[in-house]
Amino acid sequence: MKIAVTGSNGRVGTCVTRRALKDGHTIHGIDRNPASNEGEEGVTFVQCDLRDYEATVNALKGCEGVVHLAAHPTPGDYLATTHNDNVVMSWNILCAAAELGITRIVQASSVNVIPLAWTDMHHFEYFPIDEDHPCLPDEPYGLSKLMAEMQADTIARRHPGTRIGSLRFSWCLPERTRAAQREEAKGAKDLWAWTHEDALARAVLLALGDTARWNGHERFFIVAPQIAQLDGDAKVLHQKYWPTVKVRDDWTLSGRKGFFDCAKAERILGWVHGDDD
Repeated sequence: MKIAVTGSNGRVGTCVTRRALKDGHTIHGIDRNPASNEGEEGVTFVQCDLRDYEATVNALKGCEGVVHLAAHPTPGDYLATTHNDNVVMSWNILCAAAELGITRIVQASSVNVIPLAWTDMHHFEYFPIDEDHPCLPDEPYGLSKLMAEMQADTIARRHPGTRIGSLRFSWCLPERTRAAQREEAKGAKDLWAWTHEDALARAVLLALGDTARWNGHERFFIVAPQIAQLDGDAKVLHQKYWPTVKVRDDWTLSGRKGFFDCAKAERILGWVHGDDD
């Protein structure tokens, strides 16, 4: 499959490109910055500002699948730029792909559609967090990701047969070490979560692949099954930081078991993170 990867020069884009090439796909990288791997076998590249709709359409021509990773990764100054750029780019990608008849799309959403790392107003109704949990962001980054998901709902309704996966991943890292070194209290802001970059790349390609079991738009949490803290105990952390949040009857917080439920990704995509990733 010829896959367009936006934000292809970024760390996640590079990882997805590497995994896709290994699996036999070809990559059409799209980024606002010059490519570092232009000329590599199996890779083409176009420099493009995805806030320009016509340029986005032209950049996607000839591709069979799209992975949209280009976005501001933080709220920035908590004003307008992050929100406005992210929302315009996600709409342009989704709409352009649909216009071109590209029916396989994956976009980077975020665990921050649930107020997490970038807020002091956390709202958890229950643990573990799953796709049914209410999304109430109070900052521009999380809001932009929630709006991208709503855009995907709209495109899927208007273009039956289109398959869009919004992957809600956490702090994406090449190894657990950096996340594990955070202060316990700071880690509480995002429930001590992280995602291995290779595990995310696998999820992206599974969502694009022939074995995916859905049509329309689906949301998936893509998070490591264990908390990052090597010496942490989930039951103790729950009682210390979030004692009023109820735990689902079928879920036991113990040992290093995490606060996110990724069963939907396993059921529909066949994805598991891997305990030792």
